Amino acid sequence: MGPELDAELVELAGLKYWNEHEARVVVEAWRRSGESRAAFGRRYGIHPRRLGRWAKQMEEQTEEPVLFHPVHLVQREEQLWGGPIEIELGRDCRVRVAGGFETRDLERVLGVLAQGGWC
Repeated sequence: MGPELDAELVELAGLKYWNEHEARVVVEAWRRSGESRAAFGRRYGIHPRRLGRWAKQMEEQTEEPVLFHPVHLVQREEQLWGGPIEIELGRDCRVRVAGGFETRDLERVLGVLAQGGWC
């Protein structure tokens, strides 16, 4: 470790509380050192439990990163009716219509059926 990092670690060790960034600097320096928590702590005046607590907290935070995928909205053609539907016009007369039909086409079919006495 260089003298600048050593000076920063001594300064951070003197703080009563660390924010996440400060703790990350200390924990990463400890891991790179290859020393035990106790040896690293003695060198910089950091209690080994404090170091262990922050290390554990950082491991839990980095278990599964959140991934975002790009989303592209595509405009769909407007359907006049969602369908499918089934209409019973009598005991033996049914009309089945698939989804996406035009309302006016169904009106014409029903009109023809009603006029012709089919149902």
